[in-house]
Amino acid sequence: CKEIVKMDEKEEVKGSCNRRDFMGNVGKIAFLGGVGLAAAGSLIGLKPRVLPDPSEQFKIGLPQDFPEGTVRIFEKENVAVFNREGGLYAISLVCTHLGCIVTLNEKEERFDCPCHGSKFTLDGKVTKAPAPKSLPWFQVALQPGGQLMVDKSLTVQAGTKVTV
Repeated sequence: CKEIVKMDEKEEVKGSCNRRDFMGNVGKIAFLGGVGLAAAGSLIGLKPRVLPDPSEQFKIGLPQDFPEGTVRIFEKENVAVFNREGGLYAISLVCTHLGCIVTLNEKEERFDCPCHGSKFTLDGKVTKAPAPKSLPWFQVALQPGGQLMVDKSLTVQAGTKVTV
């Protein structure tokens, strides 16, 4: 830490750095670094690391919104809701083969999988492989406030309809 300058046979010591000053400077740097890391950690900690899964239940409307013959697709939830033959039912739009989203083919009255060609009836039954099983049906329930709700976490037997 000492700088020795020679000037015409005379030595001059410029600036000095003793152990106490050196350790003081290291301590200040360590303290400021620790405060900076703590502040950064606090800011990072404000953002949640795990985000909640979307709800498996969703409202679809009032019974009068579904007159006989209605077919309504809920794209965000990948569910089709039908009011046919005296009852309301909901079917998954996720193909049972590899999870592609099936599309409604109204002209042919069926669901088609765009990925591997599986075909399903409007009741969800497989009519063309490679899908190994039918599309699952979800529970539809009338809530106390009059709203209809689909619960994707509860599958029901195919053919289970809610009368409205």
